[in-house]
Amino acid sequence: MRLSAPFKLSKWIKSRKGQQAIIIVLFMTIPLALLLTFTYFPFAEMFKFSFYKMKYVGEREFIGLKNYIDVFKRDDCFQALRLSLYYMCGAVFQLALALYLAAILSFKVKGGNFFKGCMFFPYLINGIAIGFIFKFFYTRGFVFDTVLQWLGFELENLPYWLKDTSINNISLVGTSVWKYFGNNMVLFIGAMMSVDNELYEAAMLDGANKWQQFRYIMLPSIKTIVMLNLIMSITGSLSAFEPPFVIMSGGANGTATYFVKMHEIAHTSQKVGLASAMAIVLLLIIFAATILQKLFFKYVFRDAEDDDVNAAKRREKRMAREKAKARRR
Repeated sequence: MRLSAPFKLSKWIKSRKGQQAIIIVLFMTIPLALLLTFTYFPFAEMFKFSFYKMKYVGEREFIGLKNYIDVFKRDDCFQALRLSLYYMCGAVFQLALALYLAAILSFKVKGGNFFKGCMFFPYLINGIAIGFIFKFFYTRGFVFDTVLQWLGFELENLPYWLKDTSINNISLVGTSVWKYFGNNMVLFIGAMMSVDNELYEAAMLDGANKWQQFRYIMLPSIKTIVMLNLIMSITGSLSAFEPPFVIMSGGANGTATYFVKMHEIAHTSQKVGLASAMAIVLLLIIFAATILQKLFFKYVFRDAEDDDVNAAKRREKRMAREKAKARRR
């Protein structure tokens, strides 16, 4: 006797697999609905706006790719995009500093936990608060100038850290390095602590020095977290906002980054279509930077990957030999 479709469905719903499937779907429904409502739908609308000449309120005029062309033709947009190079260089320096300090603190060092806490503390401070702190830190005759005078520098010979256009962007990058390198350092330390100590002991027995241990054992072992930190730092540098906006009161004296200029165009000039095109261009640049970084790390760590493959093959051959010996017995 054949069972009807409703009966089969009812039986499946009451079964263990059916209930598991229903629970999974129910748990996925709300997150997916929120993701679609607050991420993908706004992104689709922003992409649509990038083809229009429009304000927040009023008529819209379809202009095709003109907004995208203007992103690269307008001097202020292109200059803001070039300023990201300062922050990208700062991100690379920040990662190198974090990796260096992590390599030192991953070994037993007197007062290591105290230094870790001190270096990680700036990451816990709100970005707006850091902006106000460094605004007074760099002000002429205040903290930074006072410290340099203690070291023997004359105040008259010191530059204006925020007014001098040749150095003010470097000063702002310094605030980002100070805030984020502690977080990267802690992540590196956590990854380094997971490396098997027996590898270091074997390397020391073979006569490897600290640099060789770092180059051939530690660095390949933490390549995933290094790549993740670099991707996050580079993408973060492309979207720098708080230092120029807070310290320089909206990006004065040539410090307006891409995000600051986008904010100005969208909310001050009310050119919503152009600002949307700038956001799409930034997204494409971040995608390109991420892919290039992944290819770079794949090239850098290709020897380590080959070693892992060869080690796995050697383990498989050893296990096969042991099994063969066990069968003979």
